[in-house]
Parts: sequence; C-alpha cells; structure tokens
Amino acid sequence: MQQYIDFVTSNPILSLVWVGLIVAIIASYVKQKTAGYKYVTPNEATALINRENGVFVDIRSRDEYRGGHIAGSLHILPSQIKEQNYGELENHKNAPIIVVCKTGQTAQESANLLHKAGFDNVNLLKDGLISWNEANLPLIRSKAGKGNK
Repeated sequence: MQQYIDFVTSNPILSLVWVGLIVAIIASYVKQKTAGYKYVTPNEATALINRENGVFVDIRSRDEYRGGHIAGSLHILPSQIKEQNYGELENHKNAPIIVVCKTGQTAQESANLLHKAGFDNVNLLKDGLISWNEANLPLIRSKAGKGNK
C-alpha cells in the first residue's frame, strides 16, 4: 500500500489521468446500459429487418442520404425527431427501429428521443454507415434530377 501512496505523491498528474480514465470508462458503461436503445452490428440490423420487419431511420443530411443509403431506409432529420414529426415512421411504433448516421455518434440523441416518444424497440447501428460499408453491404444511390427537392 505504501508503494501506491509513494507513486501517487510522486506522480500526481499521472495519477489524476488514471482516475479520469477510470471514471470515463465507468460513466460510458453506465450510460450505455441505461440508454433507451441498444447497439446492433450490421448483421444484427439485417436480421431485425428481415425477421422482425424492422425499419432503418437515416438521420443524415439530404445530400448525404442521396449519396448513398440503406435500401428501404426512411430519411428523417434529427430536427424532425426533436419536433416529434415522425411522418411514415409513426406506422412502425412497435417494429424494431435502427437509427443510422455516418459514424454512430450523432444518432444517439435521436435514438433516445424516439425511445422517449414511445417507440418500443430502438436500436443504433454501431459505427453507423462506416460499419455497413466495412461489411460490404449495399447502398442505394438516389438519382439527381428526378424532381427531388
């Protein structure tokens, strides 16, 4: 025990960094376990879609969505979710919802809001479209000039 005390007194900055890292890891773990959604891999997401009639909800910008999106995904902006303007998604309240963004980071808030709005089974695509692309799964590209706004 004396060795630990000597180390902490000799290296206060390093000791604070270790304490900070431990607190951050614990906080991240607690946040993940208490969130209203769960993380799914691309394979798990595909199974939810195929077996349980799940729905992908792509929250990226319109241009990013047109550049390539998962087949059958609904495009809803985070601002629409904040305003509780769910559109067609309202018909899928009891189905698995898989929220998708580019990296998996910006979708967390939208996933929590959907859960709080009463959607029963909200999921978040782990690492977003990056993981989808890494799994070599297909994307649909919208054609410009089809009258899209």
